[in-house]
This record gives sequence, structure tokens and C-alpha cells, in this order.
Amino acid sequence: MNLSGLLPLLYFFKRKFSQAKLWLWIRLGLVKSVMIQPYLGFGNEREVYLAGRVLEDKGIIPASPEDTFWRNFRTMRKRFLTVIIPGVEVKANWKGKQFFSQTDEEGYFEFRIHPQTAPKSGWQSISLSLTRAVLTHQQEVSAEAMVFIPSSKADFGVISDIDDTIVPTGAMRLWDMLKTTFAKNAHSRIPFPGVSAFYAALRKGSDGVDSNPLFYVSSSPWNLYDFLMELMEVHQIPPGPLMLRDLGLSRDQLIAGSHRDHKLKQIRHILGVFHHLDFILIGDSGQEDPVIYQEIIEEFPGRVLAVYIRNVADKALKQLQVEYQKIGVPLILVKDTMEASEHAAQNGWILETDRNKIRRQKVEDEED
Repeated sequence: MNLSGLLPLLYFFKRKFSQAKLWLWIRLGLVKSVMIQPYLGFGNEREVYLAGRVLEDKGIIPASPEDTFWRNFRTMRKRFLTVIIPGVEVKANWKGKQFFSQTDEEGYFEFRIHPQTAPKSGWQSISLSLTRAVLTHQQEVSAEAMVFIPSSKADFGVISDIDDTIVPTGAMRLWDMLKTTFAKNAHSRIPFPGVSAFYAALRKGSDGVDSNPLFYVSSSPWNLYDFLMELMEVHQIPPGPLMLRDLGLSRDQLIAGSHRDHKLKQIRHILGVFHHLDFILIGDSGQEDPVIYQEIIEEFPGRVLAVYIRNVADKALKQLQVEYQKIGVPLILVKDTMEASEHAAQNGWILETDRNKIRRQKVEDEED
């Protein structure tokens, strides 16, 4: 029997083991608290999309600049030793109506709400709760989820990678990536110079109004969701939905989901919901982003304004630039944020005053 034939059997035993472990840990009182972890959602008059996960509350608190290596390591270890809660119903209350979803075998849930009237633009709150207790003597488990509804006056949307695009990660070097992930926290992981000002400028666009939606599509695991949200808050990177992926054994893959398939799926979903918006795509040259974005451009002609690629790997991309030219979309290879902002300002996508802010912040970041 080949590996593909073994995968369903391996996954079956994995799920049975996880179910037995969860039952035993609950009976022994080792799982003391359960939480709903909502992910930032998005939507418009066509669809409001919200996802999240139900899992053990490990009491992870925000990091501080003074945290030691061992504290960072223990906190990150908690994130990866996830105890998931499958098969529980999650209720969403929004605009006086109730919606229901059940967590899957990995504890994930999602809502695809089709509003009868167009929702107000900006950040909207949706109340979530579990419909039944998971633990004995458990109090109500609830959370507030946030979804972003772009204004009808939005100029464009932005879809960006994170690793080696916003923050150095060393994603192509496994040992460097592991050291960075486990040894540092949201304060000690420093974004590339000028990144927060550049993304703030893209959020405002050409009219200076914070209306353009930002989406962060990354192959980082969902275990890092709260860490990435904290990193963006600490370094003042404008918030937006994070589209991460689940890692581990699935029914049909030894490691669930390839980088390419994950990104294509998420970007297609975003462009499908916001069918009236054009997009700027941002990534790096280390993980196939230029090729993935080219496929999106060909699949959604006329929807992509430009592609910015931080050239962090020594790859020959000149030929790919020629192919981009043939389909009428500029592939801009940049060594830093300033080069991307200059191209965006020249095309009227960001304000000249914001480009000056990006330049000042880049200098300040490089001096720190």
C-alpha cells in the first residue's frame, strides 16, 4: 500500500487518539478552561465571512520587551500544544439574528452569512457563544468577533504575505525559522523598516480615508494567530483578516495543504467576495509568490493593479517580469519598502505626504 492509501487510515487513528485523549483529559480535569478564538472576518453586501476555532484556554498573556528566551519558548510551546474541541456548536448573534456552525475535527468553525441588507462599512462586531457546556461546571463561553466591511468608496484592496514580506523570518531556512519563532516575541520580532507606514498609506489610498481593505495571506500555522495579531498591534501595522493554514496530518495529505494551494484558495475567495475591487498583491521571492500571483492575474484578468515582490532570495525573476508585461501587470522587484512606496505614489495609489512619512519611518527604523 502506498502512502496515499495509508493516509486515510493514519488520519482515522489520529482522530480516534485525539478524541480519546480529549475525553480522558476532561475527565481528569486537565482541561480547565475552553475558549472561542475568533479570527478577523470580512464581508460586504454579498457575504460576511467569519472563522475561528474552539480550543483549550492556556492563559497566554501578551508579551513584554523584557521577556526572556525561556518565557518566549514556553509561550510558543503552549501555542503549538493545542487541545482542540471538535463537534461543538457555535452560535453567532448579529443584527438581531442567530446563526449556527459546528466545529470540525480540528476545532475550526466558519460562518458565511448572506445579509439581507448591506451592512455598514467599517469594523462590525459579532457575538459568539457555545450552545452547550464542554466541561463540568463550565460557565458560558463567549467571544466578540470583528469583521471588516470596506466602504463603497474604497480605491482598491491589498493582499499581502507576512513571512519575509512584512517581517524577516527566514522561511526558506528551517533552523533559522525555528529559532526566530521560538526565541522571540511580538516586541523582539522587528518588521522591515517603513512597513507600518507603507501599509497605513495603502489603507488610506489616494483619498486619505482609511477605507481600503488589507488581507494577510500566509502559510504560517493558525497556532500563531494571536502572536501575529499582537505583533501587528505592537508595531502599528494596520489590522486585517489573517488567512493562515492548518498544519499536520489530514485525510489526504501528510502535511495539510501546500503553500501554493493554500494561497490560491484564499486569494480566490477574497477576489470572489469583493468582485468590484481591484487589488495590489505583495509578497517575496522566497516561496513562489510571483508564480502564484501570476496564476491569479490570469484567472482574474483586469483585477490586479500591480505586484510588489521583496527580493529576499537569489532567483532569476527577469524572465517572469517579461511574462507579467505580456499580461499587462507590472511585477515590481524591490529591495525595500521605500521602492514599493515610490512606485505606488507615482501611480497615484498613495498620497505624496504618506510617501514622505514612509521615508521618515524607514530612516527611524534603521537607526533603532
